[in-house]
Amino acid sequence: MSARSRMRSVEFRREREPSWVKLEQILGSVRRVGLGGLGPRQLAQLPVLHRAVLSSLSVARAISLDRNVLEYLESLAARSYFCVYGTRRSLFEELREFAWVRFPRAVREARWPLALSAACLLLGVALGFLLTLDDPSRYDALVSSDLAQDRSPATSTEDLRAVLYSDDELSAATMLAHFASFLFTHNARIGMLCFALGFAAGIPVLLLLIYNGLTLGALAAVYHTRGLSLDFWGWVMPHGVTELGAIALCGAAGFVLGQAVVFPGRRSRLAELAHRGRRAGLIVAGTVAMFFLAALIEGFFRQLVHSVPVRYTVVAATGVAWWVYFTKCGRRAAT
Repeated sequence: MSARSRMRSVEFRREREPSWVKLEQILGSVRRVGLGGLGPRQLAQLPVLHRAVLSSLSVARAISLDRNVLEYLESLAARSYFCVYGTRRSLFEELREFAWVRFPRAVREARWPLALSAACLLLGVALGFLLTLDDPSRYDALVSSDLAQDRSPATSTEDLRAVLYSDDELSAATMLAHFASFLFTHNARIGMLCFALGFAAGIPVLLLLIYNGLTLGALAAVYHTRGLSLDFWGWVMPHGVTELGAIALCGAAGFVLGQAVVFPGRRSRLAELAHRGRRAGLIVAGTVAMFFLAALIEGFFRQLVHSVPVRYTVVAATGVAWWVYFTKCGRRAAT
């Protein structure tokens, strides 16, 4: 570097270095105590000093100062940028916003795909129920052996009732815990498939939802023929409200992707798929917690509680809770 350039660099630093030092001190405080530990004066100075160092960097580049000064200013500007414009929320705050604002809002925006998804599930339940009542031999084609758990049209009424009201608490709890784990895996897989296959115009989503409903309807038909319908639905629905709701939401996410492919609007299909995919992804992420909650209820609650009125009370309470959550949460933040 020439003597003239060196002199220019020294003068440049002498004029502006006090503001750099002050910014360094504030950034050091942020590193030690976080932004929340800064005083009002430091918080007010931070964006001003950040803009000052950006100005210094711009001038330094224009007049070609030595490389050491440029690298120092670039580092200082990058560190202050994250303090001024970076996220200031903790992981807990991010999760809270997702749970109370972004997830329910995304569900409300997908209300029509959700209605279609729920209709497909209900159609499958009705078809499975009627087909099994009409011909019990169809049961094996509709219900896999893992889900049947040795229940079939040939099972005695006493054995069917024993599944609903087991007296052997230890063995039943163990069995139901394993069954709950299987159901969590099975239903989560169905849900993820509904989402993943949505790009195929939504047709596989529709078939998966109907198939899942067929299984439930066939099981319900077996219990109905033994006069145990009230007991069966009281056994299924405490966790079923949450679990079937999660499956319906995954189906809705799949239909959102299918809509982007079939009706892309003014965007290209790829751009519309990316746009709607982000919203659908929020819905699917929220259903993971719903599946987990349903598995907990499946594995423990219904084994501990045998009272049919209490079971139906929980069904009603769970349904109302989810309704309030999805219709009310996040509205104030959206306005």
